[in-house]
Amino acid sequence: MLLCANPSAQFNSYQSEIEEAVLSVMRGNRYILGGEVKSLEEEFADYIGVKSAVGVANGTDAIELALRALSVGFGDEVITVSHTAVATIAAIEATGATAVLVDIDAEYYTLNTDQLSEAFSDQTRAIIAVHIYGQAVDLNVVKNFCDEKDIFLIEDCSQAHGAYFQKKRLGSIGDVGCFSCYPTKNLGAIGDAGILTTNDMGLAQKIRKLREYGWNNRVSEYPGRNSRLDEIQAAILRVKLKHLDADNTKRRDLADYYSECLSEGHFQLPSIRPENISVFHLYVMQVEMRDGLLDYLLRNGIQCGIHYPIPVHLQPAYKNRILTSNNMSVTENVANKIISLPMYPELSKIDAKIIIDKIKSFYTENDNYEGK
Repeated sequence: MLLCANPSAQFNSYQSEIEEAVLSVMRGNRYILGGEVKSLEEEFADYIGVKSAVGVANGTDAIELALRALSVGFGDEVITVSHTAVATIAAIEATGATAVLVDIDAEYYTLNTDQLSEAFSDQTRAIIAVHIYGQAVDLNVVKNFCDEKDIFLIEDCSQAHGAYFQKKRLGSIGDVGCFSCYPTKNLGAIGDAGILTTNDMGLAQKIRKLREYGWNNRVSEYPGRNSRLDEIQAAILRVKLKHLDADNTKRRDLADYYSECLSEGHFQLPSIRPENISVFHLYVMQVEMRDGLLDYLLRNGIQCGIHYPIPVHLQPAYKNRILTSNNMSVTENVANKIISLPMYPELSKIDAKIIIDKIKSFYTENDNYEGK
């Protein structure tokens, strides 16, 4: 079976390094918030190009703690997209704030900046810019809007480790960047983990307190929580961080191969915003007969995904209660057409060709493919 994502393949690539790092932690006497976490924070901050990074338990916590550190909560509104992992919205609501969802643009699947003015109100305190599939939101427009309105810009970089927006790493442009290190991410733990990045040292210090009960010398200065990063995951992430740029290059090469071979079909292939560098966390294209294609590929040993099949504002937990822009047509339309092809650094071109050939075969058999 060719998997949509394959974190075990990455473990196999770096097995000896990872096992050595994990064993070193296990032989020590500090398993949570120790030297490995501190070193990871320093190395990741340097990699992103910011003054400080803070390790936490997962990416959802990263967003929630960012909002709490910025004093966003009850009575406040946060603008973001519906076309995202539900964790983005769950984190907003965990603070007591209200999520206000806008549509995405049709070409890049990122936040539709034309709807920001409509979504803004006197209660708006922040925008969460979700960098989707490895590609950046138009941060020039969003940052200018935030500066004009005197609100915070939070970057959700959970799918964009190492990506660039106009020569700057994502996670270095807003007030704070939030990264998930879930196992299938470009920088993935073997378990759960998250990291925040910021140039505001005071904000970083507050996040460090909030991740551990709000403690200052074991006395709670703020009403915090437990979101500590353990030493084993930090050690694993330090190993993988050394290889991240090379692995991202492999993802881009694979994406180029997909696009070259599928360019003449009935597909809307991924577009890259000019002057940006995507890291292709996912290779997402729009197709006709999507569900039939998914079933056909699965029967032929190829697992693909849908990111995301139901927009957050239409899911049972949120439908008819969450605030949205008046027009969510792009978000709702693409949910019925998008498909995520297998994408990970270890996927060979031989296997990629098998995937491509099976896609073409499906449309040939259904008289719905005009490619060569």
